Amino acid sequence: MAKAKQGPGSFLFPMPVVLVGADVKGKANFLTIAYVGIVNHTPPMIEVALRKNRFTSEGIKQNGTFSVNAASAAMVEATDYCGIYSGAKVDKSQLFEVFYGELGTAPMIEESPFNLECRLAQVLDLGGSHEVFIGQIMESYSSEDYLSDGRPDMDKIQPIVYDGASLSYWTLRDRLARAFQIGKDYRA
Repeated sequence: MAKAKQGPGSFLFPMPVVLVGADVKGKANFLTIAYVGIVNHTPPMIEVALRKNRFTSEGIKQNGTFSVNAASAAMVEATDYCGIYSGAKVDKSQLFEVFYGELGTAPMIEESPFNLECRLAQVLDLGGSHEVFIGQIMESYSSEDYLSDGRPDMDKIQPIVYDGASLSYWTLRDRLARAFQIGKDYRA
């Protein structure tokens, strides 16, 4: 099979879409991003990469906390809105029902099926367009409606993923296989 060069780029398919929350200048603010991922299991840590000088970054640095809120298909319009408009120009504090956890300064979205409350551990400047905020996940929250047998259920959550090639949001499709099981008997 022939491969076509695509050039250097931030290609990863799909990319989870989340809303990063921070208190900025006394108000809850939310920013939509797709540059997010788990970076450590014990203690649990997550990274979010935000373009330098984003309004939300100011609140993360000031408070040392932030939230990561899963975006579901039911939230696609509000999620896109939060990515289009800066909190420096638009008050996004009233877009969602906001709640706070034990840290007290990481606003979370009630409508979101799953929320992570994070304490800032480190900020990395890799010399490019973004700063990487690494946060220790201090607590996670899920609405009962999105659980099955006490665990988050992807079918119920209907998370949004982003396709940078088509500039489109997608939902996940059917479950393919059980991880750590399907390959046990594989032979090449």
